[in-house]
Amino acid sequence: MVKEPRPGRVKSRLGRDIGMVAAAWWFRHQVKRLLRAVEDPRWQVVLAVSPDNAGFQSRVWPSHLARVPQGQGDLGDRMGRLLRGMPPGPVCIIGADIPGVSRRHIAKAFASLGPNDAVLGPAHDGGYWLVGLKRSRGISTALFQDVRWSTEHALEDTVATLRGARIGLLDTLRDVDTVSDLRSAAPHSACARRRGR
Repeated sequence: MVKEPRPGRVKSRLGRDIGMVAAAWWFRHQVKRLLRAVEDPRWQVVLAVSPDNAGFQSRVWPSHLARVPQGQGDLGDRMGRLLRGMPPGPVCIIGADIPGVSRRHIAKAFASLGPNDAVLGPAHDGGYWLVGLKRSRGISTALFQDVRWSTEHALEDTVATLRGARIGLLDTLRDVDTVSDLRSAAPHSACARRRGR
């Protein structure tokens, strides 16, 4: 899931710490790094763009990647629509503001959907950086209902909406919402680059 990297429209909490232009610049370059880190022939990467029209026309994101609109609503509405709208088979959604994500994490997520109905990648702040569903049966309309987004309860609330599902958990990673997160995530980004050489 990516937003068009316009100052004031993306990473606004980070922007309050480092300036809106700097936050948009960070996000744009973070997404480029992320896409290089997760593209793999074992799965198809699709960009869920926002805002819909600007995201489809954007020249910021790689043109070879398919794009779908996120649409309207809160985060749960948009993720639920994406999970229901993809072609048959397992689907994982990741946030774009997690510097530590690698192919290994994505492969582990899809592998976890073998024995499980759902998979979640916890974040340090109580949210999560990945949600995936096997999608071997219909998706409940209760999925993501009443989740307290952008709080330390988001993961716990999401698990509650997955009633009866077998859930796999991945590594806990850090998303970047504030300058403190950015400082904490910096070593992980450097390590990921060194290992990839």
